[in-house]
Amino acid sequence: MSKNILVLTGSPRQGGNSDLMADAFIRGAESAGHKVTKVAAAQLKVGGCTACEACYSNGQACVQEDDFNQVAKLMEKADAIVFSTPIYWFTFPTYLKAIIDKFYSFLIGEKQLPIRESMLLVCGEMEESSIFDGIINSYSQSVSYMDWDDRGCFYVTGVCGKGDILSTGSLPQIEEIGRNF
Repeated sequence: MSKNILVLTGSPRQGGNSDLMADAFIRGAESAGHKVTKVAAAQLKVGGCTACEACYSNGQACVQEDDFNQVAKLMEKADAIVFSTPIYWFTFPTYLKAIIDKFYSFLIGEKQLPIRESMLLVCGEMEESSIFDGIINSYSQSVSYMDWDDRGCFYVTGVCGKGDILSTGSLPQIEEIGRNF
């Protein structure tokens, strides 16, 4: 069955490691017949949630006039969501975190999303897998709270420089994950 998948990327570095991860996933997913929309969070202007609780009171997810409302419209049409990001200080980069914080609007606005599945693709400079504990926990808590089926976390260690991931052998694996998503 074909899915409408939203891929949110977290890196400000276009063509960087996590961007390449997203592209590999997308290649696989599209080859399996899924429709995929990629959104680069770092290219958007999204302010932090102010907890004003006026969500959807003006017909939009957030009363703040920022780019989150564009993302919300895409989420309202998505069957699945995939986060592809580098790790920044043991969690999501602020670009992506601002979007995730505004998921609150769906709860306050009592907006039921069609999203049923999610996945985290993450990479980082350090070699120790324990550096991903914080972002994986944050992701897992969000997935549980949003009542999504977790399709898993795939992480790549030891990548820092732009393109380092090309020598890890991870991209074909991620493409296969996309194909089987």
